[in-house]
Amino acid sequence: MNALGVVELKAFVPARDFALSKRFYRSLGFTQKSEGGGVAYFHYGSCAFLLQDFYTKEFAENCVMHLQVQDVREWFSHVRTADLAGMFGVQVTPLVDQPWGMTEFVVIDPSGVCWHIAQNIPGFQPVGRFPENNP
Repeated sequence: MNALGVVELKAFVPARDFALSKRFYRSLGFTQKSEGGGVAYFHYGSCAFLLQDFYTKEFAENCVMHLQVQDVREWFSHVRTADLAGMFGVQVTPLVDQPWGMTEFVVIDPSGVCWHIAQNIPGFQPVGRFPENNP
């Protein structure tokens, strides 16, 4: 048995306005599980992150999260129906099929953090630098 077991990997996500960001992430669909010391633990299923009551513009605007989902169209519909853009003044891009084999849209949170919400394109055959993908 390996003694180096891993339980979870979480990123720290900055918040310019901690209370606003907590409301935003709950509206996006995450559950806030705990809070203490300026850090709130959010999860959706087995995916989690730590929202921190800390903000540096340069960090926030260069922080990118990638959330891979089962049905990106359902997530896109949820974001539009919840009117996150109107409620929180955030940017939401259209759905796009990307050349790397994912359909995605982007949400920029109230602090400037970029979230790519994506789904694999069924049947996509990657090509490129990995030998196992090239004949």
